[in-house]
Amino acid sequence: MQSLHGKVAVVAGATRGAGRGIARMLGAAGATVYCTGRSVRGRSATQGRPETIEETAELVTAHGGVGVYAQVDHTDEAQVANLFARVQQEQGRLDILVNDVWGGDELTEWGKPFWELDWQKGRLMLERAVHAHILTSRYGVPLMIPHNAGLIIEITDGDSDQYRGNLFYDLAKISAIRLAQAMAADLRQYQITALALTPGFLRSEAMLDHFGVTEANWRDGARQDPHFIASETPFYIGRAVAALAADPNVQQKAGTAVATWTLAAEYGFTDIDGSQPNWGAYMEKL
Repeated sequence: MQSLHGKVAVVAGATRGAGRGIARMLGAAGATVYCTGRSVRGRSATQGRPETIEETAELVTAHGGVGVYAQVDHTDEAQVANLFARVQQEQGRLDILVNDVWGGDELTEWGKPFWELDWQKGRLMLERAVHAHILTSRYGVPLMIPHNAGLIIEITDGDSDQYRGNLFYDLAKISAIRLAQAMAADLRQYQITALALTPGFLRSEAMLDHFGVTEANWRDGARQDPHFIASETPFYIGRAVAALAADPNVQQKAGTAVATWTLAAEYGFTDIDGSQPNWGAYMEKL
């Protein structure tokens, strides 16, 4: 069903993982999706990763939407401003903004107390995962305000304030939730909704490679990490975003942090294999 036909979306950080899954499922719902990121063909911004924004845009189109790629470093104000000037010129509006810029995997130092963490790595993580989100919303929101409508989704990790095991990582992920709360308050008078969304254990391209499996035999990864059996594909969070964007009552969720598994129960969507992974319920049993 092309429930988002005619809608315009920007997925910031759409090169791989959750961002790519979100872009693809917005395309499947008929949206025009601007796929942004730093990695383009012939020049990867993430060492060891082959995915590019051109590929993501092509996949969006293959799913039935209109995929458009734009190389953007979302920590660079001029590049962000140019992106939304382009969207305004080409589309005249923005309906959906997904802030999924991350770039923190290679910067996260697990197993260290905060006073032993590399301060420069931590600062760069916060610049990419927090400041970039603020900058992106700052330039994206003015395209929504004239229409008194819009949806901003902050992608995070976890829907609670429980400590996530690394000071800088925790600051980045809890900040995404707080950004959604703050933006929702400022945007309420314009009928623009901001919320935070978390996946469960994400079966991303990098995670599949980490376990040496493919989507076809992903369950074999549970031999190395038993929790992997409760994982979900990036399509799951993509369908969650599409469902939120199509919900006429989504404003009731403004300022909240929601999860793929709770939204699947509410909206009735499934992962690509027809299952409804529930990471929250799985973790409660441990």
